[in-house]
Formats: sequence, C-alpha cells, structure tokens
Amino acid sequence: MAARVLNVNVGVLGHIDSGKTALARALSTTGSTAAFDRAPQSRARGITLDLGFSCLRTALPPQLGPGPGELQFTLVDCPGHASLIRTIIGGAQIIDLMMLVIDVTKGMQTQSAECLVIGQIACQKMVVVLNKIDLLPEEKRQSAIEKMTKKMQKTLENTKFSGCPIVAVAAKPGGPEAPESENPLGVSELIEVLKSQAYLPSRDPSGHFLMAVDHCFSIKGQGTVMTGTILSGSVSLGDNVEIPALKVTKKVKSMQMFHTPVTYAMQGDRVGVCVTQFDPKLLERGLICTPDSLHTIHAAIISLKKIQYFRGALQTKAKFHITVGHETVMGRVMFFSPAPANFNEEVQENVFDFEKDYLYQEQYLSKDSVSSEENKENGQAGEVQLPKQQWALLEFEKPVTCPKLCLVIGSKLDTDIHANTCRLAFHGVLLQGMEDKNYTETFLPKLKVYKQKHKEGQVERVMDDYSVIGRSLFKKETNIQIFVGLKVKLSTGEDGIIDGGFGQSGKFKIRIPDGLKPDTKMLLTAASKKKSKGGKGDMTKEDESSKNDSAQPVTISLIFKRYVFDTQKKMIQS
Repeated sequence: MAARVLNVNVGVLGHIDSGKTALARALSTTGSTAAFDRAPQSRARGITLDLGFSCLRTALPPQLGPGPGELQFTLVDCPGHASLIRTIIGGAQIIDLMMLVIDVTKGMQTQSAECLVIGQIACQKMVVVLNKIDLLPEEKRQSAIEKMTKKMQKTLENTKFSGCPIVAVAAKPGGPEAPESENPLGVSELIEVLKSQAYLPSRDPSGHFLMAVDHCFSIKGQGTVMTGTILSGSVSLGDNVEIPALKVTKKVKSMQMFHTPVTYAMQGDRVGVCVTQFDPKLLERGLICTPDSLHTIHAAIISLKKIQYFRGALQTKAKFHITVGHETVMGRVMFFSPAPANFNEEVQENVFDFEKDYLYQEQYLSKDSVSSEENKENGQAGEVQLPKQQWALLEFEKPVTCPKLCLVIGSKLDTDIHANTCRLAFHGVLLQGMEDKNYTETFLPKLKVYKQKHKEGQVERVMDDYSVIGRSLFKKETNIQIFVGLKVKLSTGEDGIIDGGFGQSGKFKIRIPDGLKPDTKMLLTAASKKKSKGGKGDMTKEDESSKNDSAQPVTISLIFKRYVFDTQKKMIQS
C-alpha cells in the first residue's frame, strides 16, 4: 500500500514585494501548473496576479500519528497587490495554516494588515516570516530582527494569533537578479516550524463534492484540466461534475495530484481534474460540484460581524463588494437585529429563524456606532446595549453561485489603494439564499423585520369624562381612518383608543375606557380656560404658546410597529 500523504494548505500572504513568491519557490520541491508567476503579465510586472500553487513534501512529524507517510504542504501564493484582494479572499477559504510574509526592512504595511484580517476570519494558525534579512547590515542584523520580532508580537497581541512563531529568513539573498547559487537563509528552520505547526485538518469526504477551480487549461490529446482545491466532499474517476456557472455537466476522465495520477480525492486535496470537450477559455476560475448541489441566488440573509479595523459605520442601504463562494459582486445591505428584549438571547449558530420578529437598524450596531436614537429617547444615551448577533439582507447586483453556509466578506474595494486604511468591512455566514428572481414578492414578505414607530401629539380639550380631542399627531391630509382602534397613552397615565377624526384639520377623538383621572381633568380644564380667557382678538401666537407651556400640555403617545416587507403596511401594537 502506498504511504499515506497528508495534505495541509498553507497560504502565503503579505504586502506586495515582501518576497512571497521567492519564499514559496525556496520552500517547494514540486511546482504545480499554476506555480511561480506563470502569467506573462505577472512576470513582466514582477508581481503575482493570481493564486500560485506549489508543494513541499517532508516526512510526517510525530504529532501527526505513527507509521510511515509524508506531509505535503500545498503552498498557496496569494497576490499581494492591493487591487487583487478579491483573489486573496478567494484563496483564503481553502487555507489551513497561514504564513504572513513581512519585509523586515518595512514592517507591517496596509496590505499585511488586510491579510491578517483575512487570516483571522478564514484560518486557525499562523506563522510570521520576516523576509529579506540579507538587506540588513550583518553587524546590526540580529538586533534589527529582535526589534521587528517584538514589534510583530505587539501587533498580534489582541488577535487570535497572539504568541505565534516568528521566523527570520532571506528567501532570495541578493534579490531577484542574484545568481541561483546563492543559498536561501533560514528556510530549513522555517520548514521545521511549519512541521511543528501542522495539524490534522478536519476533513470530511461525505456530502456534496465542491471544488474551487483556480486554473483551467487544455492538454493536447487529453482534454481540459481544471486544477483547484476540494472544499467539500470527494470525487472519483468516472463521476459526473457540474460547472454551475455555465450549466454544463462533464465526466471525470482522469485526475492528478502534483503530477501523480490518482483515482480518488477528497476535501482539502489539491487536484487536477481532466474532462473532455470543454473549452478552457470558458472557465478561468470558479466552482465545480456534484450536479444540482449549488444554488444561484439573487439575495441572501447572512449573520455577520463588523471587522474591527474598518473605519466608519456600516450603513443600511450602502453598497459593498460582496465576496461569496469564489465571486465578488456589488450588493446592497440592510442590517437588522433581534427585538431589543432578545438582545442577550443565545442564537443558534448557522440557522435563521423565520418565525421570530427582528428590528430594522439604520446601521450595524457596534460600540463605535453612535448610540441610536431610540437609546437617546430611553435616556440611555451613555451606554449602547449591543445584541449578541446581527444579520443583514444582501441584495446582489447580479446573481451569484455558491454553496450554502459559505463565508461572506463585505469590503469597500473602491477605497483608494494607497490610503492607509482597511477596506474589509464585515464577514459572515450565508444562512439563506434566495433563488427566485422575484424574491421581493415571493420571499421577502416572510422576513419579519419591523420598524418601531413613535408619534407624539397633544390633548387639545376635554369632551367629557371618557373622551378628549387630540391634535398634532397627524397631518391635515392623513387618513385618520387607518389609525382608528390603535391604543395611545396620555402623559398623565391614562390609556386611550383612537376613535376617529374630528373636523378637517387633522384633529381626532380619543376614547378613555377607564375615564379621565380627576387631576387630569382639572389640568386640562385649567388649560382650556386660560386659552379662552383674554379674548381671541388680542392674543398673539407667542402669548398663546407661552400660556400653554405654563399649564404643561398633556401629551399623547402612539407607538406601533410596521413590517418592512409587509405589502399592506399594517400597523401592529403588542
């Protein structure tokens, strides 16, 4: 039986020109078809434009079980160019362990920070590599490395990678033009660190086959090869696979892993799948899967968290670049939270409950979002109570094909590339996709997101012990009929019910089922006496208002909620 090979995907991320490709080359023993800047425009510009893959094989370390076997690190060289962050996000979803490459002469840069954010979302373990130590003068090299190591430890202190290994190397001493005879420094130490950090990633061959394809090319006489990483399930020779974006199904003719033919591959493996009669130009990158297992959606409900380094509020109705599956599209967001009474309730993970009511939010609630208007009204301006979980409705500008429960990242990729700011705004999990094009009519009415409405008016005068006339709650043109039967509360404590309009100027009649309190009646009678005194002719408006204020008016408050997607716009009171 062949010795087992355990595959661990290592993402090589970092700022442009930190030497990621050189490091991957120094580490790897077998380059895959996609490795080392194969794209002509990449070579000309000296930067990586696409995900490059290569592998490094080493003996299985003792912590990964007894017996013979090999540990294969698949190195995913992610581009560092800021405008290529979409590609990085696509690559990060298949990474078990991350190497953050830092130019030792420059330290953390904008994109190193963005890569760190992506790592925190998509990855469990990290190794920091301080590259280009050959550029430090030999006599000061050790102290400069120690200084940068301390700096990096401080940066990582409040992240989940606190205390991770930091290794100093020179992947290509002398730079890209140096002769190949120059041996890299520190690379064998780095391989030992990678071995110590390797773990058995949880792999599951069951479930639907889903593979992220990152390259597609034809081989004469063989067919078209799609290379990529299996995100879930498994695939065998002879299986049918679907290319959902093109609605095409093909049979697997042959498979290879790093130039070795195989008959079976499962989650986490990096594999080339060969099919016939398929034009490689149709698919540069994307997903292939078990036929009919992916859905193409026009909108989605996601659970989400804001990324702490993103400056500024996340506003409802704003547009973001949404990366979902392997696609990045523009989408508009609407944020919502549990009803305030349920802010502290534990929420079931990865499930969305359509039975519950949710509160519409003008923006994602976070410590730095200004305390909302409602809190000010409730007199809690100082402290904002935050819900344990928040959600968003995403509406895509064009449909996307993706698996259920996949990672979603929202970013502002149109922010100036050179601005020193994190462009990743939020990350989350796709809980429910909407496949129907007419989802606004067929699906959204099921989503019970409401807005809390609060209107205030004043009692103008008493009619009798059980009814008063109110004003200033409605505009003159409001159809008061639709408010009849709604409950109101007087500032003096009585409960009332709107009975109907009164006259033509937006005034209305309120019935007080338990009758007015004697104090309220006295207050209102005094107010109306003051009004009628002094004769109408010689009283200016200002006098009138000042007199009214002295006999504090009795206010009427009407509170109701309205569901955002209710086509009938019904008003509901608990």
